[in-house]
Amino acid sequence: MGYSGAVKVGGAADVHELTDLMISKVAVGRMDNNAYVLRCRATDEQLLIDAAAEPRTLLALIGDSGITSVVTTHQHGDHWGALREVVEATGARTYAGRYDAEGIPVPTDVLLDDGDTVTVGRVELTARHLTGHTPGSIALVYDDPHGAPHVFTGDCLFPGGIGNTWGDAERFTSLLDDVETKLFGALPDETWVYPGHGNDTTLGAERPHLAEWRKRGW
Repeated sequence: MGYSGAVKVGGAADVHELTDLMISKVAVGRMDNNAYVLRCRATDEQLLIDAAAEPRTLLALIGDSGITSVVTTHQHGDHWGALREVVEATGARTYAGRYDAEGIPVPTDVLLDDGDTVTVGRVELTARHLTGHTPGSIALVYDDPHGAPHVFTGDCLFPGGIGNTWGDAERFTSLLDDVETKLFGALPDETWVYPGHGNDTTLGAERPHLAEWRKRGW
């Protein structure tokens, strides 16, 4: 069977096999967080996106190859609950958005600004700063030279809408503006979206609903 992106806490990881990159998705913790291990197929170097919870589960997914880096998409505690244990076990370098790093209790080695590059082996990911769910949320874009782009959105974009802004109109407008400009405006419909919780989607599936989201205000 091919990759579906549908995972459950306590269940097996799902693996998306790309030409240059392997993406393993697993669900962990009480809030059904997604964590992603990215492995460069040329070098076997690995990167983890969101050490959310269940360090044993994450370390088992990482395996003996270890990881060289871990990116935390934003400062909310359900996305870094296992970060300290994972870093202590692997020695991984930590990355987070510049404006969220102070809210993450594990020190951030590399502060990410919009447009910065994160590498895993020979693969490059581009950080996009999306403001609204938190001040410094980061999405990571992989512009696959062999196919459609892939974007890891944390809690900024899900199937059916953008991330929670708790009824704050200014934060909602900021986040939707950033998502529209930096993701929908820059990437094609075929772009695969890997969110911080729940199932995957594509930009094409969500694009027709942007005006609806703006009108409803959430």
